[in-house]
Amino acid sequence: MAGAGDALPLQGFTVALTAARRREELGALLERRGARVMQGPAIRIIPLDDDAELLAATRACVQNPPDIAVATTGIGFRGWMEAADGWDLGEALLARLGAATLLARGPKARGAIRAAGLVDDWSPASESSAEVLDYLLERDLSGKRVAVQLHGEPLPDFTDALEAAGAEVVPIPVYRWVLPEDVGPLERVIEAIVARTVDCVVFTSAPAVASLLSVAAERGVADEILAALMHDVVPACVGPVTAARLERMGVTTTQPERARLGALVREIVAELPTRCRTLRAAGHELQVRGHAVLVDGVARELAPAPMAILRELVRRPGVVVSRADLLAVLPGGGSDEHAVEMAITRLRAVLGSRVVQTVVKRGYRLAYEPETADEKYGTPSR
Repeated sequence: MAGAGDALPLQGFTVALTAARRREELGALLERRGARVMQGPAIRIIPLDDDAELLAATRACVQNPPDIAVATTGIGFRGWMEAADGWDLGEALLARLGAATLLARGPKARGAIRAAGLVDDWSPASESSAEVLDYLLERDLSGKRVAVQLHGEPLPDFTDALEAAGAEVVPIPVYRWVLPEDVGPLERVIEAIVARTVDCVVFTSAPAVASLLSVAAERGVADEILAALMHDVVPACVGPVTAARLERMGVTTTQPERARLGALVREIVAELPTRCRTLRAAGHELQVRGHAVLVDGVARELAPAPMAILRELVRRPGVVVSRADLLAVLPGGGSDEHAVEMAITRLRAVLGSRVVQTVVKRGYRLAYEPETADEKYGTPSR
């Protein structure tokens, strides 16, 4: 727990959320740890309780029972049971599923199965669809009917592999993902990722990843998004299923060991500060974060212009940086070198007059205090 005057672990960082469900809960968890949260839902869920396709699949399971049924999500399995009840097919469906081998992809799906009065036969420790598929493919599936509850989008890799093994697959499309009615917040998140004004973007479902990338492609910034996620903005994913598409595209993601929101927040808390360099200047320990700098462990927020100047000075510690070079890093570009002087003045007002030194006719430098001989002679140890 931070003491009086100490920075919260995520203070100074901005985190963008793409979640459709539980976004208020996730945002509150991050804000309590000091983060500035930006909401940009990438998807919304449309229940299919009145959908002809779901009704047809349910009737198929009642009339020709499955040998195996796979529940992939808790919300999806519960939605299926509720829809079946609405069609007066609930009791018949429960009887058919009770006679089948029931697999649950994770604890939430298992909980939904048991809440319906059924008992699951197996669930993978990894909570991974891939492990469920491996488990099924180890068995003789020839002529077996396998009902697969989908989770918002088709699972062609999963269902195609089962069909190739001889199974008859019955997809259960309980709900589907679509773009939010208002894509404005998502577009602002995309702009912030491209501009590097967010430090982390959080994904809690694979469709949210697909949706953000699709909108970015439509706006002509897909390459910029990938570049930002590869180098500057941390992509935090709740688990391997969510992260799979980004990982296939060469983006290294941050994931918790267990696919839970609390674990995801703890992973973000552990990861973001490690991305920030800490150094000493004018007797103070500085750590530059997204929109703030920690000075001896105390967060001090900076406006964009002085923050841009500080980032450039920290990037080249102890080196004299010309006014022209500093002008080039100002947000939007400054009109003349007076803008640099104004930003330096505002920076000194926050950090103290000694942290940034003026070198007459040459520019400015950070009053850097190397901690090792390597740093002193130009080989930073951090």
